Amino acid sequence: MNNLKIFNDLESEVRSYCRSFPTVFTQSSGYRLRDDKNKEYIDFFSGAGALNYGHNPPQIKKKLIEYLSSDGIVHGLDMATEAKKEFLEQFNQVILNPRKMKYKIMFTGPTGTNAVESSLKLARKVTGRDSIMCFTNAFHGMTLGSLAITGNAGKRQGAGIPLGNAVFMPYDGYWGDSVDTVDYIRKFLDDSSSGVSLPAAIILETLQGEGGLNVASYEWLRRLEALCREKNILLIVDDIQAGCGRTGTFFSFEPAGINPDIVCLSKSISGYGLPMAITLIKPELDIWSAGEHNGTFRGHNLAFVAATEALNYWKDDTLSKHVKNMEKDIHDFLADLVEEHPEIKGEVRGRGFMQGIACGVDGLAVKICSSSFTRGLIIETSGAKDEVIKVMPPLTIDETGLMEGLDILKDSIEDIKVQSFINSKRKNIPKKRHLLASSAY
Repeated sequence: MNNLKIFNDLESEVRSYCRSFPTVFTQSSGYRLRDDKNKEYIDFFSGAGALNYGHNPPQIKKKLIEYLSSDGIVHGLDMATEAKKEFLEQFNQVILNPRKMKYKIMFTGPTGTNAVESSLKLARKVTGRDSIMCFTNAFHGMTLGSLAITGNAGKRQGAGIPLGNAVFMPYDGYWGDSVDTVDYIRKFLDDSSSGVSLPAAIILETLQGEGGLNVASYEWLRRLEALCREKNILLIVDDIQAGCGRTGTFFSFEPAGINPDIVCLSKSISGYGLPMAITLIKPELDIWSAGEHNGTFRGHNLAFVAATEALNYWKDDTLSKHVKNMEKDIHDFLADLVEEHPEIKGEVRGRGFMQGIACGVDGLAVKICSSSFTRGLIIETSGAKDEVIKVMPPLTIDETGLMEGLDILKDSIEDIKVQSFINSKRKNIPKKRHLLASSAY
C-alpha cells in the first residue's frame, strides 16, 4: 500500500516538502530521523533552520514534560505568565546584557513572517514613510507585506495581487566584486530625481538562506548601517534563519559590529521546533499603542519554556566554538568536491553551518539532493532556480554525523553522470523531478 496515499488524497496541493522527501517519518533524535520502513536518515535540513539544537534535545524535552505535568499555562495570549517571565529574564541575562544590547522584546504571532510584518508596520509608524528598501534574492516570508520585500518571482506570484511599497536594490556582490552596491544605493537616495523616495527602513539578511546562500561582507554591512544613520532610515535585520547560532554567533550580524534598530527572530528561538517569533525593538522606537499589533498565539508558553532552556547553550562559548571549528571542515569538504568535479561548475557559498554548493548546471542540484535522499540524507536546495545544494545540519551534530552526511553527498555527486544528465535535458527527454521547496516562514 502507498503510505503517502492519505496525504495525496486529502492534503492540499500546496504541500511541498513531502514531495521532496517522499516517506512517512516516525521518530527523530539529534541529527537522525527514522521513517515507517525503519530507514534512518541524517538531517542536513534542520527543519529549515528551526532545529538548530537537533531533534528532541533531552534537556529541553525534560523541561517541557515537567511543565505539562505540573499543569502549567500553555496558551496565554499576551498575559503575564511565569513561563514568559522566565524567558524574558533569561534572554536579557544571557543574550542582551553580555552584548550590551538594549532592546524591547515584542511577542508577535508564532511565525517568522509575523515578526517581519510587525517590523515593517512599526518602521512605517515611527518614520511616517511608507516604502521599504530591500534586496535582490531576499526572502522574508509568505504573507503580503513580507512577500512585497521578497525577490523570488514564483513566490511573489502566489500573492494574486500587485505587491508594492518596496524598492529593490542589489545585494552585496550582486554585480560582482567590482561594483560597490552601497555607493549605488547612496546615488539613488542622494538624487532627488531618481524616483526613489526616502524609505522607512532597509531590511536585509546578512546571509540569504533561501536566496542562494549569498553572504554580505562585514564591511558592506557596516557601510550600509552608516548610510542608514546618515539618512535617518531604520535598519532591520531579518535573522530568522541565519540567527540563533546558525553562523557561529547568536546573532549573525555580531561579527560586523552593527547595531540594528529592529531584529526579527523565529525558527530556532524556541529551541525545539515549537512555533515562536519575537521582534527586538530599540526602546525609543517602541511607540505601539496597546493591542495595535496582536495575535491569538503570541503567548505560546510551551515555546517559552523550551526557549528558556535552549538559551543555556549560550551561557558560554562552547557551542559557538564548535560551530566555528566545524565550519572549516564543511567548507574544505565542499571545496574539495567542487575541485574534484569541475563538471558541476560549482561554487562554495555561505558561512557557519549554513553553507553549500551553487551548481552551474541547470537542474543538477535538485537531482543531487534527490539522490542523497534515497541514500539516507535529508538535504534541500535554495536559490532562484533551486541551483544551490544547502548544507544545514543541527549545530549540535558531532564530527561522525557530519562526515557521514557529507560522504553521502559526495557519493550522490559521483554517481550522477553529469554529461548524460545535460544531454538528456538538451534532448528534452521527460524526467520526473522532485521540486525542493524553500522554507515558508
